[in-house]
Amino acid sequence: MEKARQDRVLVTGAAGFIGHAVSHALVARGERVVGIDNLNDYYDPELKAARLTNLQALQGVEFIEMDISDNEAVDQLVRGHGIKRIIHLAAQAGVRYSIENPFAYQKSNLLGHLSLLEASRHTENFEHLVYASSSSVYGDKPMGGEGFKEEEPATDPVSLYAATKRSCELMSQSYAKLYGFPQTGLRFFTVYGPWGRPDMAYFGFTKKILAGEPIEVYGEGKMARDFTYIDDIVDGILGALDNPPEVGAHRVLNIGDSRPVGLMEMIKALEDALGIEAEKIMRPMQPGDVTATYADVSKLHALTGYQPKVMLEHGLKQFVSWYREFYGNSAPE
Repeated sequence: MEKARQDRVLVTGAAGFIGHAVSHALVARGERVVGIDNLNDYYDPELKAARLTNLQALQGVEFIEMDISDNEAVDQLVRGHGIKRIIHLAAQAGVRYSIENPFAYQKSNLLGHLSLLEASRHTENFEHLVYASSSSVYGDKPMGGEGFKEEEPATDPVSLYAATKRSCELMSQSYAKLYGFPQTGLRFFTVYGPWGRPDMAYFGFTKKILAGEPIEVYGEGKMARDFTYIDDIVDGILGALDNPPEVGAHRVLNIGDSRPVGLMEMIKALEDALGIEAEKIMRPMQPGDVTATYADVSKLHALTGYQPKVMLEHGLKQFVSWYREFYGNSAPE
């Protein structure tokens, strides 16, 4: 039996949707986790607090409230805890919010990513930095018969959020060449599931449908997304962490479901899970949105055996079950 490692994995954004799930999975396989998060109020602080309560109940998790843009604090933490592996998930999320509050993205996404790069490059025998990028870096790319491939140019972002994520990839590329530590950027495709983010469409739709309110369907319902269940995302993240590139290498990998679903099809699956038909108000596409996302995950599959397992219908049923339990909502009479 392989001996459990004694070092710790740093997870940034540990009270976030993906960070919470990744931290649980790391502990489940015998790892020790140091989690950091600034616990901002971009969305429901009570949801973040509940995730954090879950994490703090686990043996093997140490949580520290910290802003990743505080580069000195991040550097001291990495050095002081002997961190050799980092899963960097903290960021200011949301495409539409980046139009309203651009400087939040400069601080969290750009300065925050630089803080992790600097801490990593000053750490002796540092093993692997895995960080969150986004499918939004591809821009509003027409969806053909094949998925988006990592080799495609990502030079036409349609939101500041996308521009910051692409900037992080370029920063990592430069640090890999300059300082020679292994890095993997993961381009996430529309992650959903229990404990998810309230600013995501499926989450907001659920709240409105249960309240008997109409939902606004943007892009006239003609958009499509590569919805990826949280458990599948976690499998891919840990697979990438365990298979670092060679020293000095930086790579980007898609991590998605590879089965894009139309927005109206997603709404139908959500209605079925709730047992309620939604009243729909059709709206034009909003600034910053893209028409479709579609991940080619062949590289991640070749590296780790990654194979998404959860179909959207099942994943939304799991989400609705969690939502009713967490918020105490039930279908109107």
